[in-house]
Amino acid sequence: MTSHKSTQTMKPATAAKKLGVYLEATPTEFQEGVVSRSELNALQADPPEWLLELRRNGPHPRPVVAAKLGVSISGLARGGITEPLTTEQIDALKKDLPEWLEKERAIQAEVRKEAVRIKEKNAPQDDQAH
Repeated sequence: MTSHKSTQTMKPATAAKKLGVYLEATPTEFQEGVVSRSELNALQADPPEWLLELRRNGPHPRPVVAAKLGVSISGLARGGITEPLTTEQIDALKKDLPEWLEKERAIQAEVRKEAVRIKEKNAPQDDQAH
C-alpha cells in the first residue's frame, strides 16, 4: 500500500484569518484562489509587499482592531465599530480616547484580572492532579 498524501488547502477567508488580514483588502488572485498549507507557510515566512502593507496600514479585521485598541470584539461592537479600521483610524481613536474606549479598556482589564485570579485559584488543584 502506498500512502497518498494530498495537499491540504484552505479557503482564502481561512488563510486571511490566519495571516491576520482583512480578506476584502487582499489581492483578487488571493481572494479567488485556494491556499495550500505550504503557500500559507511561505506567506508567513517571507510576506510579499501587499501583505506587509496590509499588516502595517490595514484595513484590519475586527480581531486585530480589538487587540490594537486593547478591547474585546464585543466591546468594539458596543462602541459602534463594526467595520475594519486602518492603522491611522486606530491611532486616532487611541489619541482621542472616546468614553466608550476608556470604558471597554477598563472592562477588558477586569476580565484579564479575573482570569488571572481564577488561574491562580485553580493552580494548587492542578498541582494535586498531576
